Amino acid sequence: SIWESQKSALAPRRTVLRYDIRGHGGSKALAGAYDFDLLAADVIGLLDALKIERASFVGISLGGMIGQALALAAPQRLDRLVLADTTGRYPPEAQATWPERIRQIDAAGLEPLVGPTLERWFTAPYRAAHPEVAERIGNIIRATPVAGYVGCCHAIAALDFLDRVKAVQVPTLVLVGEQDVGTPPAMARELAAAIPGARLEVIKGAAHLSNIEQAATFNRLLTEFLAA
Repeated sequence: SIWESQKSALAPRRTVLRYDIRGHGGSKALAGAYDFDLLAADVIGLLDALKIERASFVGISLGGMIGQALALAAPQRLDRLVLADTTGRYPPEAQATWPERIRQIDAAGLEPLVGPTLERWFTAPYRAAHPEVAERIGNIIRATPVAGYVGCCHAIAALDFLDRVKAVQVPTLVLVGEQDVGTPPAMARELAAAIPGARLEVIKGAAHLSNIEQAATFNRLLTEFLAA
């Protein structure tokens, strides 16, 4: 549902498919550690089931990491790739925080993460002006099964695509909110530089969920890239 604005922008010209990542939303939350081979295979399985031979893939944050895995595993299935507010690798000090986060979630659930997560995902002025959006996204976080969240945390903890994405041949757009502290512009620049021919756009006035906070700018950049 975070893609509602993008669906509305694209629907007049394209078929739009939005799916819940394994362990999130309506998708099953199987226990255990997930990895990006598994999460990319989920996408391929979905495309196969719906008889979609090729598609443009747009992913934000974890979805952008899955997009990188998909471009490496099955480039023949992709027309274009949009990687928003994501990274191909975390620095060692950030990577080391994931086991502790997993332990905390296992012990206390997701509620303690809601406030800090919203602070990272939206700028303070946006949260103040749109409390209903923050509340809606907060409820999505709360509703995520612990097993699904933890399963994906294991995948993120092992994230290491930066040296491999030089093999990506799919036309790629990298987007990032100017005030994204989770996957900041420096990470986006690094990712765009590593993918041959990738284009980078920094979106002003946005934090991590740039597709919601600055939907008009995000949609313009997205539709222009897909139509080019």
